[in-house]
Amino acid sequence: MDIAAVNLLPYEDFVNIFGNVVEKCPIIPAAVWSRRPFVSVKAFEAAINEFIDALPESGKEGILRCHPDLAGRDLKSGTLTRESQEEQAGAGMDALSSSEAARMARLNEEYKKRFGFPFVICARINDKAAILQQLSARCQNELAVERARGIEEVKKICHLRINTLLLSDGTFKL
Repeated sequence: MDIAAVNLLPYEDFVNIFGNVVEKCPIIPAAVWSRRPFVSVKAFEAAINEFIDALPESGKEGILRCHPDLAGRDLKSGTLTRESQEEQAGAGMDALSSSEAARMARLNEEYKKRFGFPFVICARINDKAAILQQLSARCQNELAVERARGIEEVKKICHLRINTLLLSDGTFKL
């Protein structure tokens, strides 16, 4: 689908197609639909990023809270969104050893207790070792730093999800 086709989508179709480019936040594409026409895919992505950036800190934390724990109960029970399932599986989150799974669960809990939202990282550009290393390191950050870092990761995820939906050559560039 090219940007001209995106610009012609009725509201309901637009939200149905792009409703999960930011995990479980269809309100974001719903809000940027009125900014059409977009001159490019980059302009569409920029509109989403501008919407996110304009949110108060509590709104940004709300976006982070919509993300599931990595290798958490939603993965185990099969209740992740299709996108999250594919991303976590691609990073090896569905193939952790028992010691890795225990470490991931402990660090996820520590992180959520410290910050009030789950750890967010772009799984598509990381493997399980890098994710575990980042989770451990980022538990030491201050809230403001971690909130900003989490939002940057949300934007990376969004970028790749938009590319998956709109670009057919299969290349992904951050």
